[in-house]
Amino acid sequence: MTEAGPGMAASAPLWERDEEVATLEQAIGALRADAATPGSLLVFSGDAGLGKTALLAEARRMAESAGCVVWSARGGETVTSVPFNVVRQLLQPALVSLLPEEAREYLGDWYDIAGPALGIAEPGDRPPDPQGVCDGLVAAVRRLAKREWPLVLLVDDAHWADQETLRWLAAFAERLDDLSVLIVVARRPGGVSGVSAGHLDTIAAAARPTATLSALTPSAAEGLTRATVGEHADGPFCREVWAVTGGNPYETVELLAKVQDSGLDPVEATAAELRALNRSARGRGLVARLEGLGIDATRFAWAAAILGTGISLDLAAHLAGMPAEEAVRCAELLGVARILTRTEPVNGRVPEGDLEFVHPLIASAVYRSIPDALRTAMHGQAAWAVTDSGRGAAAASRHLLEVHPDEDPELVEQMREAAREHLAVGAPDAARRCLERALAEPPRPDVHARVLYELGCATLLTAPARTIGHLRAALDRPGLEGDLRVDAVFRLSQALLHNDQLEEAVRTVDTEAARLDPGPARMRLQAVHYMWEGIHAGEDQASGRSSGLVELARTCTGRDNSERALLILRGFDAMTRGENAEEVAELCDRVLVNGRLAPGLGWTDTEWGIELLLMLGSAYAYADRLDRAESLFSEALHAYMKAGWSGGHLALANAYLGLAHRRRGRLADAETYQRESLRLAERVGRGLPLYWSATCGLIDTLLARGHLLEAEEIAEEYGFAPPYPSTIVLPDIRSVRGRLLCAVGRTKEGVNELEAAEKAAAARGHHNTVLAPWAVDLARALATEDPARAAVLAAEARRQAERFGTDTAIGEALRCAAALESGQRAVRLAAQAVTYLEASPCQYEHAAARVEYGIAARSVSELNKGLTLARSCGADGLVAQAERALDDRA
Repeated sequence: MTEAGPGMAASAPLWERDEEVATLEQAIGALRADAATPGSLLVFSGDAGLGKTALLAEARRMAESAGCVVWSARGGETVTSVPFNVVRQLLQPALVSLLPEEAREYLGDWYDIAGPALGIAEPGDRPPDPQGVCDGLVAAVRRLAKREWPLVLLVDDAHWADQETLRWLAAFAERLDDLSVLIVVARRPGGVSGVSAGHLDTIAAAARPTATLSALTPSAAEGLTRATVGEHADGPFCREVWAVTGGNPYETVELLAKVQDSGLDPVEATAAELRALNRSARGRGLVARLEGLGIDATRFAWAAAILGTGISLDLAAHLAGMPAEEAVRCAELLGVARILTRTEPVNGRVPEGDLEFVHPLIASAVYRSIPDALRTAMHGQAAWAVTDSGRGAAAASRHLLEVHPDEDPELVEQMREAAREHLAVGAPDAARRCLERALAEPPRPDVHARVLYELGCATLLTAPARTIGHLRAALDRPGLEGDLRVDAVFRLSQALLHNDQLEEAVRTVDTEAARLDPGPARMRLQAVHYMWEGIHAGEDQASGRSSGLVELARTCTGRDNSERALLILRGFDAMTRGENAEEVAELCDRVLVNGRLAPGLGWTDTEWGIELLLMLGSAYAYADRLDRAESLFSEALHAYMKAGWSGGHLALANAYLGLAHRRRGRLADAETYQRESLRLAERVGRGLPLYWSATCGLIDTLLARGHLLEAEEIAEEYGFAPPYPSTIVLPDIRSVRGRLLCAVGRTKEGVNELEAAEKAAAARGHHNTVLAPWAVDLARALATEDPARAAVLAAEARRQAERFGTDTAIGEALRCAAALESGQRAVRLAAQAVTYLEASPCQYEHAAARVEYGIAARSVSELNKGLTLARSCGADGLVAQAERALDDRA
């Protein structure tokens, strides 16, 4: 197939683009100079036809001439609903060229997570976390970029890129500081809304100032006209070319090509004919020109427009209903007319499809020229053609989204299958669109509830509020029975919890449990009831709740996961209430099978959710079984990283592993995990319970390290103040804030906060003095102002600590008591605190006790022991305190 070219006008879009070309040259030169150079991002913005694509073509030419590797991709107006479409275009050629073992080597642990999204690996057994897939794609490109340096990535028509690609590109653009790669993005301004608009804003913010392209000036249009049609073109003719096209480079090129084709003499006498010629090159004129090629060529062009990108000659012929020979002839005609062109090899590789439109403006005009009813029918035919070609339901779904509802049960099943395929590669928004379309069909009555249930499951991670409506509607319809209905109730309660509607979550579970006969299903919902009540910070039926749990758990042996769940809940409740720690540990041990979590109760199993296992680990952590707690939370972290769950689940795993390290006294490690938790929580969204866990844990650790200024800054930056969430936060949020306020000199506010912690703990029956250490902190704060009350608080804390029975609890209570005394009484109590805390797994508390004992006893030996321990813990404030005391002794 041949394509008529407009001579020198081929370079028209680069006229008056010297500044943009210079910017490209500078960026490519910087990239090529040093592999350690930080990456950079350029964004060219401009209306259609202003030369964005030509700038990217020039970027390719310059980069390849400089010895760079260039990967490119383009968005498409009709394929914005296809997840990972643009990022697949970008990366697939490079990845497909690798042997499977090479791809695995380069992508490492991310192969199984990002591979399905890229179409180079089969999906796993469980749907991946969308954020994990995004992180996997970022990691994939980072690793490949180091292998392919110097690498240039070109993304054209980013305003038409799919949401999943834009999410990746936004994340990647923010991580260029330590990666030498150049990204060049071209987009039209505006025209995008919602999540995609936010991603494009992030991309623009990460770029150098975005270059906004403008139309050609009259002098440039004059120069271009003479360069194309001849130096004899007179001034009035050239000025009319500019006036007719508005200086749009693409329209100027097309108009001048028409001038050449028509043999029009470029003089003032013929200038009046330019407007008619220009109309034939755009909009209805282009359509008329297409129709002039004949019905067969028009039908073939329509078929190509329906397919959009990666246009296969055979598939277009099938859709147009013509034999292959006729399709080839039509493609030739459309090529001569500058409507279609053959796809050219990129980096020596032939991209998917045989044909593409010469310009997106042409593609849009042809697509919109198809009569509405026929366009809809052709999308339906395209869906079947794509399915017959073996590309799967997901590939066909973008066409089915355009088909009018017609109570077609087969379409419903296709969209359900497409949703499953989208979820399997980490594209829940694409799955949502398919299931919403299935509902519009609508499904048969016996299937309707299941589609709603599937839709609710698809949106659980991304839109809890929307999930609530879908699952409630599913439960209101017939069709969900047995385990499926119980699971729907559980997921609905989860969504309500994540939407901060915990009381409604409990009522929902109770209502369904009341409908069921005794058995595993009812026991599961009873366990869920107690699980949500157990993390409800405002619950005031503590005694009744605990006695109910005691009765339910009394007969549980741990023979199935419902019984194991009740044992966990009983153990967690006993721990928070400060019951005997050995009994707490015994309850928790009965949950495990040979020291490990039972099948179906793992961190990535969805039947119970993360909350239950966090309760198990926390019960161990505060019962001085830190080895077991650390093992569980480490297992969570590894499980989520391996599965690519890098959203809220990974944030909580980091927070609670940080908690385990904080309890052990590994403060630097604790801070590292908690900062990572806060970073991940920021991506999920502020205000959620996991966000509070990350913030509270980090502030608690910074206080232990003696980094008061940092702790105060974190509290200010992240809104660590009332109102608090409706769920329990570990460590106790009011105790930590009260301690912070006292530490920075805001003692009155700190006392008020600790008194509020006292009331909240009393209402819930929480008497564990390590979990909620408000009593010892309040006693220290009141030591001077109200010593009598301080003594009462310390005595009660010691009584509760001895009831709980751990070395940590008793040692901490003795430390508090010693701080309220003086003389030999203080020395004896401090010595007793050291004895208990030396046997405790909590090394920071042991170090603090040693230093305090050394100061009370004026013992250089004890101070040196405390100093050594404090240094090993990373407790800088304690180190300074010990060093000052040693200096005083010297």
